[in-house]
Amino acid sequence: MRELTFVRTGLLQWRERPEPRLQDPRDALVRPFVAGRCDGDTMPIHRHVSRLMQVGMRTGIVDPIVASICGPVPFRGPFSIGHECVAEVIAAGPDADVRRGDVVIVPWSVSCGDCVNCRRGITAKCSTTRTGTLAAFGFGSASGPWGGMVADLLRVPFADHMLVKVPAEMDPLRVAAASDNLSDAWRCVAPALDARPNGRVLILGGAAQSIGLYAAGLAVCLGAEVVDYVDHQPERLAIAERLGASAHRVKKHERRQSDIPGRDYDVAVEGTSSAAGIATAARSLAPGGILQPVGYYLPRGTRVPLMHMYANDAILKIGVSNVRAVLPDVLDFVGRTGFPAELVTSVTAEWDDAPDAYRAHTTKLVLQRPRVTA
Repeated sequence: MRELTFVRTGLLQWRERPEPRLQDPRDALVRPFVAGRCDGDTMPIHRHVSRLMQVGMRTGIVDPIVASICGPVPFRGPFSIGHECVAEVIAAGPDADVRRGDVVIVPWSVSCGDCVNCRRGITAKCSTTRTGTLAAFGFGSASGPWGGMVADLLRVPFADHMLVKVPAEMDPLRVAAASDNLSDAWRCVAPALDARPNGRVLILGGAAQSIGLYAAGLAVCLGAEVVDYVDHQPERLAIAERLGASAHRVKKHERRQSDIPGRDYDVAVEGTSSAAGIATAARSLAPGGILQPVGYYLPRGTRVPLMHMYANDAILKIGVSNVRAVLPDVLDFVGRTGFPAELVTSVTAEWDDAPDAYRAHTTKLVLQRPRVTA
């Protein structure tokens, strides 16, 4: 069977690997037919980061936790890439609780549903499936043997827990990013706006390209009084406006306090992956506001204005996205409201074109191919 393989920066290929088989009564085999490119995947695809990050870890500049997720030479190919998909069930074990033809979301992190962390909703830190920091699709062998989601077939363990069915009336392209980026955006704004109805939301866009846009659109749909989206990239600014947010253009690499429209946000989603973004977002919060960083903060010395946050009674909420815990709420909300998540998709490409399409410099790439069980 084929799977999309990251070989090196700028080069991806279809490569063959043995076809997966059911190994446990709770297993399922699924065939992805829609796949979204995660924001984080663009870093090694577009930039030569592997050796630089290895040197950074050796010299103490880059946090060594990166090695436990992506290997001692982070993002060194070849490895199977991709961790957002909508899939159809091809086969299932007797305890998997799905059947052939079901359309499902496969969360990016692998979890059992039964351990203490899973029961607490911290499914990205499942103690059953992890042998290191994460158990995940599409990050290479350091995060487990699961492979990538841009593949002919996937074996999904604990399928009765892992797989979440997509409602029959829902367009799979609408929830192409539900495995990660869409659900990540949901957890950044939905709980906070539930506790602070009609709150004010700031989004600093950039490195977390689609997450910031999904968060902006969700905040609008959830009834936020103000949703300010700040970015330098015209394509993303236009998408933010289509989603109903107020778009504010800044210069690249600049997120100064003077660039921010307000200073009294209930929620600030920081998507620039920079210390400057952290500081700007933190200083823009209203008393009791919540700062939600969603990027990769690689330096060991990332500065956070703790004294300012202390004096402002602010909350810092940071962590990997526990997608499985929120997926039912995400799909229910999209179904009830018709939230147009597909507006964030900037390029839709054919599945067979994945090696070239995945290299596109664009906000959100989605691959598609016909189902075989429809």
